[in-house]
Amino acid sequence: MADELDRLFELLVRALAEESRLAVPFPAAELYERLVPYRSNRSRIKVATHQDYEMTVLRLLAGERGYLRLEPDDVRDAMQREVAETNPDTAYFRNFPDARAMVNGHAAERVLLGEEAYAPPLTVESGGAGGDEPVDYTSENPIPPVVIPLGARRDAPAGNQCAYCGGTLPANRKVNFCPHCGQPPSGDLKCPACGSEVDVGWTYCLSCGRATGFE
Repeated sequence: MADELDRLFELLVRALAEESRLAVPFPAAELYERLVPYRSNRSRIKVATHQDYEMTVLRLLAGERGYLRLEPDDVRDAMQREVAETNPDTAYFRNFPDARAMVNGHAAERVLLGEEAYAPPLTVESGGAGGDEPVDYTSENPIPPVVIPLGARRDAPAGNQCAYCGGTLPANRKVNFCPHCGQPPSGDLKCPACGSEVDVGWTYCLSCGRATGFE
């Protein structure tokens, strides 16, 4: 059964596929700043707090399940040590925004082909003998870039579904704000009382002190 790490990787793969960048290394900071940011993906990853999200990002960048390979090697090793700590610094990866990440091509292919092509995640063992299927982290033998139509994306909200709260939006009407959470279809999360920027999980606004109504 998929967990938060599997869901984060799936969202990352689909975001890269839409930009035809699956076979191209990318800065680690793009993962959490642009490709799969917390605010717009919290409910899809199914994490309760921002700290849970950060821990999932740290696990992914550390190479858990062989989903990603991070370079340089010493940065990846440092993240693996941090993950193993009793009380890890979940935001540790933010110290290395310029590290480069590369997705495992075979794992990405399974995501794009769907559940019928699912196989257990690859386990990467340093210095160990590889299995029958090699791990493809480089652009020397990349999987073909794939563009996923919006309608085929399992992670994307339906056209009449709010991206923030998942509530159903009125059909055949112009929607400027969600009737359930008061948020616009896209953009930063705003306090419904004063319009100041807030974060998912904040019960009260830092600016005006009013209840936000968000989980």
